[in-house]
Amino acid sequence: QVQLVESGGGLVQAGGSLRLSCAASGRNFSNYAMGWFRQAPGKGREFVATIRWSGGSTYYSNSVKGRFTVSRDNAKDTVYLQMNSLKPEDTAVYYCAAKDTRLVVPRTTWDYDYWGQGTQVTVSS
Repeated sequence: QVQLVESGGGLVQAGGSLRLSCAASGRNFSNYAMGWFRQAPGKGREFVATIRWSGGSTYYSNSVKGRFTVSRDNAKDTVYLQMNSLKPEDTAVYYCAAKDTRLVVPRTTWDYDYWGQGTQVTVSS
């Protein structure tokens, strides 16, 4: 069982940056692949980024590639999402998710076992 708490969201102007954090509590954080997803008003939840348990592999959606960076600190049981060059279309609630696996790096919502409550990111034009 893992509990996830996101933080770091807020209001930022287009072109600005934010860093989201997701703190995990529970056992064996280093066994988990971690993902970031987002959901804009009236839309479904979409994949943003994911990172292997070791941090050795990362994957991004095409819409954020080159602007966002996912990382993790297993000693702190925390995963991060650094978001640069933010655009109004990045406005959404951002969720972190955990999957108990060292074998794969999931990129779909139904693959993940645990979810945080979300943090709002609003980018003004």
